[in-house]
Amino acid sequence: MLVDIEITRRDKAYEWVLQWMTAHYQSQLAGPSRGAARHSRIESLIRRFTPGLHHLQIKTARINLPDGSQHTRFSLVPGQGKHIFRYKNAFIAVNRERITKSFDTNGEPFESVTLTTLYAHRHVFEELFQEAHALSVQNMEGKTVVYTSKMAEWLQSGQPKRKRPFDSVVLEEGLSGKILKDVREFLNARNWYLDRGIPYRRGYLLFGPPGTGKTSFVQALAGELDFSIAMLSLSERGLTDDRLNHLLTNVPPRTLVLLEDADAAFSNRRQADSDGYNGPTVTFSGLLNALDGVASAEERIIFMTTNHIDRLDEALIRPGRVDMTVRLGEATEWQMEQMWDRFYADADPEKTRKALFMEKARQTGLMGSVSTAALQGLFLYNKDDAEGAIAMLDQLASQQRASDGRTSSK
Repeated sequence: MLVDIEITRRDKAYEWVLQWMTAHYQSQLAGPSRGAARHSRIESLIRRFTPGLHHLQIKTARINLPDGSQHTRFSLVPGQGKHIFRYKNAFIAVNRERITKSFDTNGEPFESVTLTTLYAHRHVFEELFQEAHALSVQNMEGKTVVYTSKMAEWLQSGQPKRKRPFDSVVLEEGLSGKILKDVREFLNARNWYLDRGIPYRRGYLLFGPPGTGKTSFVQALAGELDFSIAMLSLSERGLTDDRLNHLLTNVPPRTLVLLEDADAAFSNRRQADSDGYNGPTVTFSGLLNALDGVASAEERIIFMTTNHIDRLDEALIRPGRVDMTVRLGEATEWQMEQMWDRFYADADPEKTRKALFMEKARQTGLMGSVSTAALQGLFLYNKDDAEGAIAMLDQLASQQRASDGRTSSK
């Protein structure tokens, strides 16, 4: 007479169901809205005597607000133990169980949630899961999920971030559109690759000095494509060839892989530091095998970044492993103009201050020699103060010359 369904912690629906149960429980506590039609006496009695969730847990989340501050939000989620709730006139028993003697690869206890109801009401499970999935999608709308590695798995890093506007990262004229067009053509060519027996994967290498927007562009691209991001640094402590291959084989769907510090696999790992650590353990051959070896995954888009392309071997950047190599350099005249307009277009409708800024940038030698990150820092410091930004160009040029001197001395 009964039917039950079990959802384990390893299943994606696990968090969806807990989230949905929390929202369902909160809606029951709130009761009908004032404008809603008055419930019948039977409905009121059912609502009054329906058991609620017990053994609740506090779930804390920190949300980054647009002004840069953080808001801490607390919510009650079903904890370990047994609960009963009502959904569309069907009573459902819930048992959230933790098996402390069984642990996953990340060292966390194995958990499962079992839902039980009358066999005659078994159809409610499908509707419940559809609502839970729709709620999850709604909560992710307009946001980008970022995954980081923990042991051998990809785990969500913090709360989903607001999508970064694609035009917020200003690359050289036409470069952003070129990369976006190439990615979209690849996404639309799945059958073309499969019909010809070509591995369906695409690789990009972004190189250039620090602060030129390599990581920021990938974040903006993911937002434009409605993709997630899986971030992994090849210089990460303890990263091995086997772990790298396993992670790249199990990338979450609709996710861009961002491999930072691609030159780490070529670094000298013979000298140990004070605590005996002698660098990352990803080898050159291990990286190549993870990218396109026999056991490498398909249906994957990888972006690699490096500040030192001269340290990379030609075998890494050949077609099939890296299909497009792009240099992101110092800010050009076009980039400076675009960034000025993003910050001061409203305050400088006649563009007179813009002309003064560009002329002074030429005189101080900043044109083509300063990073976009440094320019953005200048504009952020002088928010809503165009004259202040122009006045600080001398200071920025002095800092840039000092930085160039330190680099040349090395």
